[in-house]
Amino acid sequence: MHAQKTDILAQPPSRPGVARRVAVGLALVAAPALTVLTAFGIAPGAAVPGIEQARVEQAIELPVLEPHPNPPARFTTQERVMRGDTVAALFERLGIRDARAMEFLKADTTGRAIFRQLVPGRVMQAETGPDGELHSLRYFLAPTSLLEVMRAGESYTARSRAVAEPPRIFYRTATVRSSLFAATDAAGIPDAIAMQIARVFATDIDFHTELRRGDRLAVVYEMIYDSGELVAPGRILAAEFVNDARTYHAVLFTDDEGGDTYYSLDGSNRAKAFLRSPVEFSRVSSGFGGRFHPIFRNWRAHTGVDFAAPGGTRVIAAADGTVVAAGNRGGYGNAVEIRHGGSITTLYAHLSGFARSVRAGSRVRQGEPIGFVGATGFATGPHLHYEFKIGGVHQDPLRVALPKAEPVPARLREDFTRVAAGARETIARVASAPPARFE
Repeated sequence: MHAQKTDILAQPPSRPGVARRVAVGLALVAAPALTVLTAFGIAPGAAVPGIEQARVEQAIELPVLEPHPNPPARFTTQERVMRGDTVAALFERLGIRDARAMEFLKADTTGRAIFRQLVPGRVMQAETGPDGELHSLRYFLAPTSLLEVMRAGESYTARSRAVAEPPRIFYRTATVRSSLFAATDAAGIPDAIAMQIARVFATDIDFHTELRRGDRLAVVYEMIYDSGELVAPGRILAAEFVNDARTYHAVLFTDDEGGDTYYSLDGSNRAKAFLRSPVEFSRVSSGFGGRFHPIFRNWRAHTGVDFAAPGGTRVIAAADGTVVAAGNRGGYGNAVEIRHGGSITTLYAHLSGFARSVRAGSRVRQGEPIGFVGATGFATGPHLHYEFKIGGVHQDPLRVALPKAEPVPARLREDFTRVAAGARETIARVASAPPARFE
């Protein structure tokens, strides 16, 4: 029994698991080789016995390719309504030369609203063809109401609808380093809003000569969106401008007739009876007083102020008045003279041309275009020569005392006080915030 156990123990133990692993390993090693051989066995291009091959040639007719005509050119333009504007004047600035469109607006019940509701500051947009034909027109009758005119074949359709979205309110602060527009660009304020800032504060600040490095502004304004798309800049609702350590405020107030006016927080009108500068985007190139004349090469009295601006820049009336003369006046070149109340007259010289409605005897409103910057007469380059006379005596247009316009009417004083209090709080929060863009 012991010997049997010894024999059993002396036999080498069987290892079926090891043998199985060895077999599997050999199979894995051999598999790639077999695969390679199989791949070479069915390589492309090898002749396949038993299958007949033939070459087939067939003509295929190709379509005739013709050049696709370019779609008609379309031009989209936008203009802001100025004081004294007419629909005809806006059409001219928008490049619309379409008599049928004008006749349609006059005859259509919905379209004729545009003639009754031209409000300074509102926006008109137009899409025109290469010959000035009108394809579409959009005009904001109010911040929440839009008039749309669309071309339909040889005629037009008009409809008035509510703007899908309320105006979005934006809050911005900016610091002047070199110019107003450089400051507003750096703060992300649109140019259209920057122009409104200049107009609102122009009665107290001469943006050509009185800006100082470090001046600050805070502004609350609207931007109008329709179906998620920005369609137009809105209005300034409130603003503060600190110029040379003096602080000025403006708040928009809508009266009981729907008219918008900017007032200071105390209710005094931001507007003055006269504008300091009758040219936008300009600079003073020659001041009032004696100067060395660039053409006659001698010292002469300079009885006005010269504003340098690109040729064709619009010149606007400094105040309401009546045109005394509009035509060529020798060394003044093309010139317009306007008589205002209180024995005041203003003169605008070296114009390249006149606005269509300007002629002797016509009435003009403050801010209404009366001509365009040029270099007619004794001029070395495009600029506006502007004179201001009281009782026939020349005054410095940049320094003469200008009267204020009417303050808030007594009947609306309570409503204005409430609006002004809200504007004061909002501007204080915006002005105290670090320079940033937020909405």
